[in-house]
Formats: sequence, C-alpha cells, structure tokens
Amino acid sequence: METAEFLHALDREGRLLAAAAAEAGPDAKVPSCPEWQVRDLLRHTGAVHRWAAAFVADAHTAPRPLGDPPDLDGAELVAWYRDSHRLLVDTLAGAPADVECWTFLPAPGPSPLAFWTRRQAHETTVHRHDAEAAHGGTATPIAPDFAADGIDELLRGFHARPRSRVRTERPRVLRVRAVDAGADAVWTVRLTTEPPVTVRRAAGEAEAELSGPADQLYLALWNRAPVPAVTGDRALADLWRAASGI
Repeated sequence: METAEFLHALDREGRLLAAAAAEAGPDAKVPSCPEWQVRDLLRHTGAVHRWAAAFVADAHTAPRPLGDPPDLDGAELVAWYRDSHRLLVDTLAGAPADVECWTFLPAPGPSPLAFWTRRQAHETTVHRHDAEAAHGGTATPIAPDFAADGIDELLRGFHARPRSRVRTERPRVLRVRAVDAGADAVWTVRLTTEPPVTVRRAAGEAEAELSGPADQLYLALWNRAPVPAVTGDRALADLWRAASGI
C-alpha cells in the first residue's frame, strides 16, 4: 500500500473512532481492553496522535516520552481527540517526503513519513474497533489488503523487537495465513528463546497454523477477537494470546 492510502485510512478511521466514542459515552466499558473506559481510549489515542505528529513536525531524531493528556471529559474530551487526530493528519499530509525523524520498528523499513503514516493508520484502526465495541452494534469492515499489511507490521515489525515476549524454550514454527488477501498473505514465524523471526512466505513445516479472513486474523493477532481457525498444536495459539501484548 502507498503512503497516500494509509493517510486516507488514518483520516477515515479517526473520524469513525470519534463518532463511536461520542455515541458510547465516556463511561462505557471497552470490552477488548477491560481495564479501560471510553475516556481512557480517547486520552491514550489522542496522546499518541500528538506524540507521533511532533516527531514529524519537529524532525525530531531521538525518542521522547508520550505526553500527558489534558484533564478533560465528555464532549470536551471528544473534541480534544478530534483536534489531536486532525493535527496528526494535517502534519503528515503537509510533511516533506524526505523528512528525517525517529521511528521505532526494525530496519530496513519505509521512510520516516511512510512509517508514521502506516503506523498511525493501524493504531487508529485497532482503537476504532475498540470504540465501536464499546458502543455496540456492527463494526466497520477492514479491507483485506489493509488488514494483511497490519499483520505484516505486527509480525515482522513489533515482534522482531527485543521486547517481544512470544518465545519458546525449544524451537517451534507457527504459520499465519490470511485466506482472502492473496497468495503472499502467509507468514512463517520461528519461535525460540530469542525474539521471533518471521518471513512472509510458507517456509518449511509448521507445527500450528492460525488462519482466516484477513480482517478477523488482524483483530485476533492484536488480541481483539478469537483466532478464526487453528490447526495443529493449539498451545502455540494460546502462547500468542498470553504473551503477544504490545
């Protein structure tokens, strides 16, 4: 997917998130994040939007902490979230393509601008799902190609980092397959006592396979839904759910 497509997704998903949060109300529980109410979801996601936008706007090349959200609630908090989302979208849309700033997933990767646009599109999509779950009703669909990209970012980006806790005492192999996103939407995840090593292809035999439509698999791997289908050793699916939290 191109950066412009991610920017479009980010714009749409943030609007949907704000609308669902406003309808649910700040006290509504977030089923996919049991410790959160909608106010926590808005404060977290808005703070992340402002944090990400500042790296790009300031061309800041070193990590810095997430800022504290304001002490707002109700309609004022929703308005602050909308402003945070708009700041992020406008910053990314107006940034030079060659901007240099800090990013946090392993190299090689896209340009910093492409990285932040992609990352925030997926961040917002997952939390939009959270907001819609809090409100109830039918969730907005996630396109298969976008979901497959998010699976790739999660497996080959987040879980390639040293902080990944998805590890096994002896070498194991897990396959992940999105059945509706094309022939290349398959990943082989090699698990050891070190961070997982993932390639985007079916490489050798796997002891378990997690499979299903890309949108369901995307949400499952982010621990927002059950895994659609598991074949082989279910203990590897249980390990993912227990240890994969970001």
